[in-house]
Amino acid sequence: MKTPIISAFCAMMILTSCQVESNKRTITVNYPKTEKQPVVDTYFNTEVIDNYRWLEDDRSQETEAWVKAENEVTFNYLDQIPYRDQIKNRLKTLWNYEKIGSPFKEGDYTYYSKNDGLQNQSVIYRKKGDDGKEEVFLDPNTFSEDATTSLGGLQFSKDGKTAAYSISEGGSDWRKIIVMDAVTKTIKEDTLVDIKFSGISWKGNDGFYYSSYDKPEGSELSAKTDQHKLYYHKLGTPQENDLVIFGEIEAEKHRYVSGYLTEDDRYLVISASTSTSGNKLFIKDLTKKNSNLISVIDHFDSDTYVIDNVGSKLYLVTNLDAPNQKIVTVDAGNPTPENWQDFIAETEHVLSPSSGGGYFFTEYMVDAISKVLQYDMDGTFIREVKLPGVGNAGGFGGKREDTTCYYSFTNYKTPASIYKYNMERGTSDLYWSPAIDFNPDDYKSTQVFYTSKDGTKIPMIITHKKGLEYNGKNPTILYGYGGFNISLNPRFSVLRAVWMEQGGIYAVPNLRGGGEYGKEWHKAGTQLQKQNVFDDFIAAAEYLVGNEYTSSDYLAISGGSNGGLLVGATMTQRPDLMRVALPAVGVLDMLRYHTFTAGAGWAYDYGTAEQSKEMFEYLKGYSPVHNVKAGVEYPATLVTTGDHDDRVVPAHSFKFAAELQDKQAGTNPALIRIDVKAGHGAGKSLDQVINEYSDIYGFTFYNMGYDQLPNPPKAEVKE
Repeated sequence: MKTPIISAFCAMMILTSCQVESNKRTITVNYPKTEKQPVVDTYFNTEVIDNYRWLEDDRSQETEAWVKAENEVTFNYLDQIPYRDQIKNRLKTLWNYEKIGSPFKEGDYTYYSKNDGLQNQSVIYRKKGDDGKEEVFLDPNTFSEDATTSLGGLQFSKDGKTAAYSISEGGSDWRKIIVMDAVTKTIKEDTLVDIKFSGISWKGNDGFYYSSYDKPEGSELSAKTDQHKLYYHKLGTPQENDLVIFGEIEAEKHRYVSGYLTEDDRYLVISASTSTSGNKLFIKDLTKKNSNLISVIDHFDSDTYVIDNVGSKLYLVTNLDAPNQKIVTVDAGNPTPENWQDFIAETEHVLSPSSGGGYFFTEYMVDAISKVLQYDMDGTFIREVKLPGVGNAGGFGGKREDTTCYYSFTNYKTPASIYKYNMERGTSDLYWSPAIDFNPDDYKSTQVFYTSKDGTKIPMIITHKKGLEYNGKNPTILYGYGGFNISLNPRFSVLRAVWMEQGGIYAVPNLRGGGEYGKEWHKAGTQLQKQNVFDDFIAAAEYLVGNEYTSSDYLAISGGSNGGLLVGATMTQRPDLMRVALPAVGVLDMLRYHTFTAGAGWAYDYGTAEQSKEMFEYLKGYSPVHNVKAGVEYPATLVTTGDHDDRVVPAHSFKFAAELQDKQAGTNPALIRIDVKAGHGAGKSLDQVINEYSDIYGFTFYNMGYDQLPNPPKAEVKE
């Protein structure tokens, strides 16, 4: 048994219990006055008043002053929580271990990411050959003084001698691309700018494809971006001369366009979408001069992409007439669906395949748990990959000539390790495991199935310390997402570990709207069925309370982005069910979300207020901004967002916080924490993450009634 670490958290707690019933001192909160400037919108003869439209202007001095005033109030509150620094110190201590990414070969070098523990951004290293000296290739910590400029993507030319990498400044989705001589590590040409939602796909050694929008009029952080285009950049030429390959025709507007090449550089593959679900697919044979685009799929009724090819034989992954996905083959000369032949058929479990070394690896989600099968290029089953345990595996991809590949394995209580897999023998060897001050054997993860409002069975994984007593008094975070076909697979996080060290429970249900059970599961949580997602989440909370894992006094609900919407809708529909609400970077104004940046592309999941009278009334019925009622006591709420979030603009959070502060009854605080030089989440510096979660956990424990941090369970760790 590993001795619980108590020195950093509970120096004064050895002789006395820390679980205190609401004896905390009251922190007085004087909210800034948020002026109401009513704007009236009319939808299907119904008038809707928007009192805080002015907060949508992220460039105005009035909004800037409001942000400053709100942050002053919030941090004044957080500064008075007596154990916030203890949480911060423990997060730093636990996070301070070396982390290494899976290696990959380019040219004469093997590259990998590494973080020595508390570096704000991970560093890209390389070695020449198997025994070469390690050297720094790219250090994003040097991109800016405050480490808020992060590395977005890194891709190499065919010969490995040139690299192109993208950077994000302040967390924005707008990127720059820098081209570098990979051998000498010197910059080769002018930086490409104003690039958004883009990969980098090299064509041989001469240039690469990337995607972007025309720079919008007005604020680049909030103005609508609607026409995505695919460009080709030839090395040594100015960006203004880059060719538009796809997306220039206004009549064929697409919000998301991407292009990539097959490994043999023969085919350019172009995907074009109007929303986050469904795509048209085209190919272009680059071996033929002036060849035309060939349509593979000419509608948006499926998600389809090319995963590999052998000559003119294409391997496609699709959910067309296969909600759980399958792999089909077709000749590139006649690639339309009537010519497809099943290669790996659809099963009852959702397929997520990869390829490498002349094999396909088909990862299946079995109740959100990984199962991986290996096939050859003829579709012959080779073996099931023996994984290290029950959890989430990822990786397995590689180049055609590779004989080994790498994959990671993790679950909610097991830090991620990397394994080296021999594709011929089917054996796994541990390549790297973390030396972290956390013992997974002291914790347990249990999957349960509970019943939602309409009778649907929903899986949920509940993780906590062994020996925990189910007495209704355990601090619990219920985390959810439920949207955009995204699956929540079990994975370890230092943030969760610190919560659980204190006797906290961490519960994650796999809600409808996600991708855990395929396209039908996703669709069951979209548009006029979106309430299913909130009902699933509410039922998860009721399960935890009903089975005495916790009670409403010790329950916090948490989620980000679409999960922020989930939290906002749940807390406005059932404010009695939880003590704390933590909506992060949330989509909270459902009548106007589609008017900002690329938000119109989310209509597949949400619908829009202009779509129909029924859709408008449905959206208005759950939109968090529009459902804060005067005189209701809402849970203690800490809204979090970033001032550079140009995916879900911070105006959503601003307006929701203003509504809560105006209408909240009782004494529960309604605060908003606005991170500066931060976006939707990706690329945040480690300092930003640690500071944010020190505040979130401090706020949560404090509003559950703790004067001191709770003690971990003292029962002997046995199973």
